Amino acid sequence: MGSSSSKGGLCGTAGSVNVAIREIADDVTVKDVIIIGSGPAGYTAGIYTARARLNPVLFAGYAAGGQLMMTSDIENFPGFPTALGGPELMEQMKGQAQRFGTTIIEKDVENVDLSCRPFCVTVEGEDHFARSLIICTGAEAQWLGAAGEEQVKGRGVSTCATCDGAFYQGEKIVVVGGGDAAMEEAVFLTRFAEHVTILHRRDVFRASKIEYERAANHPKISIRPFAAVDQWLQSETGNLRGAIVSDPRSGTKEELEFTGAFLAIGHKPMTKFLRDQLQTDAEGYIVTKEHTMTNIPGVFAAGDVVDKRYRQAITAAGMGCQAAIDCERWLTENSH
Repeated sequence: MGSSSSKGGLCGTAGSVNVAIREIADDVTVKDVIIIGSGPAGYTAGIYTARARLNPVLFAGYAAGGQLMMTSDIENFPGFPTALGGPELMEQMKGQAQRFGTTIIEKDVENVDLSCRPFCVTVEGEDHFARSLIICTGAEAQWLGAAGEEQVKGRGVSTCATCDGAFYQGEKIVVVGGGDAAMEEAVFLTRFAEHVTILHRRDVFRASKIEYERAANHPKISIRPFAAVDQWLQSETGNLRGAIVSDPRSGTKEELEFTGAFLAIGHKPMTKFLRDQLQTDAEGYIVTKEHTMTNIPGVFAAGDVVDKRYRQAITAAGMGCQAAIDCERWLTENSH
């Protein structure tokens, strides 16, 4: 993998981002494809592009594996009759990508320059060049930042009801949030839990009227406004056993007991490094135009950096496959 100056060379013929040519040294290697981000989307894109003999380089980041690295048990990923840990699944997918020839580098991408071709990806001051990119950087779940949160992540506190709700059969759990996602997840969790309490720090809810009423009228759901989580509490085994909750108006505190908590306060797509070079929606998610291709031909996106509806490991993996196939076909059609 070659490199040049940290600026990535100069652009040649002026024009749109689709035709400008970057001037780079003759001894610099230009890869067919660079994949940015790991997790199910990135590793699957690596598997498919490697099997297509594109010799992909995948920058997995220092936090390789994405959100699944904080998931203790996965029961709904096809092909595994018994539950397996998120880190284990990511390690298997990583190994499969490497088996077919994907070069995986666990470093963070600092910057990309999509204004010229080949595209430039900067990693720790070193420039790497590629004819195409697949972006699979995912979305980061918003956490409360309450005391003790790091200790109970994946041990009772989750950001995915669909992933982890079934583990709380017949138990008392809480959902934190005030939008549609919080109401929807609370209703979904009633399939498993004995009772669900929605905690919201205000008495004004962002949820639509129909979603709020659906939750408020459910016999297994209670809604508690003016309830802010100050501290998560652990049992002797290290699992979640409840929280200290305060009233923001008076500061009055009380201890609540429950065994599961689901945060539904939003996600933030990991697109800061793009520096507004790709079209995104109002929330920062990458917009795809033609299947998985972005507004810049040759740049593809997959997984939670695009998908804010499903956010599942299996859907991310599927999108990684689609992006890889789209990328391979685009490279073939634009080989001249």
